[in-house]
Amino acid sequence: MFNNDRLLVQILLLALLGACLWVMAPFWSALFWGAVLAFASWPLMRLLTRALKGRESLAAAILTLGWMVLVLAPLVWLGFNLADHVRDATAFVKDVQVDGLPDPPTWLAGVPLVGERLVGYWNTIDQQGAALLVSVRPYLGQVGNWLLARSAQIGGGILELTLSIVFVFFFYRDGPRVAAFVLSLLERLIGDRAQYYLDLVAGTVQRVVNGVIGTAAAQAVLALIGFLIAGVPGALVLGIGTFLLSLVPMGPPLIWIPATAWLAWRGDYGMAIFLGLWGTFIVSGVDNVLKP
Repeated sequence: MFNNDRLLVQILLLALLGACLWVMAPFWSALFWGAVLAFASWPLMRLLTRALKGRESLAAAILTLGWMVLVLAPLVWLGFNLADHVRDATAFVKDVQVDGLPDPPTWLAGVPLVGERLVGYWNTIDQQGAALLVSVRPYLGQVGNWLLARSAQIGGGILELTLSIVFVFFFYRDGPRVAAFVLSLLERLIGDRAQYYLDLVAGTVQRVVNGVIGTAAAQAVLALIGFLIAGVPGALVLGIGTFLLSLVPMGPPLIWIPATAWLAWRGDYGMAIFLGLWGTFIVSGVDNVLKP
């Protein structure tokens, strides 16, 4: 009877553990990135804790608040900025439908080899704009669905990043105790080599984090250079936004595509083409070269 009761308790505990894992499933990724963020910035946590005379909770709260201001404030600004650009793009499309394209820029005809052909294409599009709009209308729905899917993906990434910043507070506050628990658990499972494997995992995570941050920094610097060359206002803020969104899939284009559209809206087509090419091949291309 005693063995049956013990078996029943074990089954109930396993069921409870499985239910907890099932409930926590949507948050595992955010927990993981919160742990990675806390680990990568742990030296800063140590310095701040020492400066605050060992008050770990206060140090954790200050660092978490700093991450929120550094990450969430630019994202909120970016959201309002993107909304303005969407309105401008919608107005531009309506103006093109009514009035057609503006006259081709004077420099377009001077492009070597293909300048006259580009001007011809420009005039053809201007003259046949309505017919072209009818021909591409069936594809607009597909483009809209694609943009909706990418927007949902980016929104999910931003939400996950926000949850990670919330979780990082608890990793800051309870990090040493969590690390000691993990080490003791590993020592029971694999013995004396537990510290070796723990150091190996820690080193790997540190290198990956450095690679991700390094790639984001490279994209931000290159984007900043492109914004300064193109004369886009607020280039520094846009560069910071590029760095933050580089941590999110398909993030950097959310910065340089609206900037390119703004340049085209102002009639600065040369710089618009430059920034579009710079963003496509230089800023976004860095991810394929430096990706850890």
